[in-house]
Amino acid sequence: MTRTLVLDLDGTLVDSVPDLAACLNRLMTTRRLAPFAEAEVAAMVGDGVAVLLARAFAARGGVPDGAAVAAYTEDYRAHVAVASRLYPGVAETLGNLAASGWRLAVCTNKPEAPARALLAALGVADRFAAIGGGDSFPVRKPDPGHLLATLAQAGGAPGSAVMAGDHANDLAAARGAGIPGIFAAWGYGGADSARGAAAVARSFAELPGIAAALVGPGRIG
Repeated sequence: MTRTLVLDLDGTLVDSVPDLAACLNRLMTTRRLAPFAEAEVAAMVGDGVAVLLARAFAARGGVPDGAAVAAYTEDYRAHVAVASRLYPGVAETLGNLAASGWRLAVCTNKPEAPARALLAALGVADRFAAIGGGDSFPVRKPDPGHLLATLAQAGGAPGSAVMAGDHANDLAAARGAGIPGIFAAWGYGGADSARGAAAVARSFAELPGIAAALVGPGRIG
């Protein structure tokens, strides 16, 4: 049995809020609206670009104009890895997981192209057997179909898989798919996001031990 660990991206693998906030604030400036602090942006991410902008504009008493999503997306693709960084221990732990026989995948509501660009810029894209973005399939998290499609693309099976993420959407997708969910406590989700988690990890380095305990021993390959 080859075990598969499926990981969320923003707030789990990568601290991407600095670039997300910078792009959002540039958009706010062009619309003559007040900018946001990074902590405010962190509370709004996790459901894709359209929802992020809907929340941001609502916080300023309005709604996004028809060009807002395209403008934000274009800007973000050009600035996807300016200040974003892997969380501590990510690169080393991914290597250890691979050496232990884990198959790795990413399931994120970020569109696939910028997700791939971000992981490539940070030097870890080749660690993943699949990267399922928010536009890769007909559904996205919290729909379990997003997780299951990513898992299938990676060559994994629900009975030998674990999902780890910092958002309630990650855990909801895991529950719906019948897969154990690990809450990533270092990310952007608040304590309420941990509800229903099979386990809580306090650092990325804790994931291998927790994931192994949830699915049992596997084989190399």
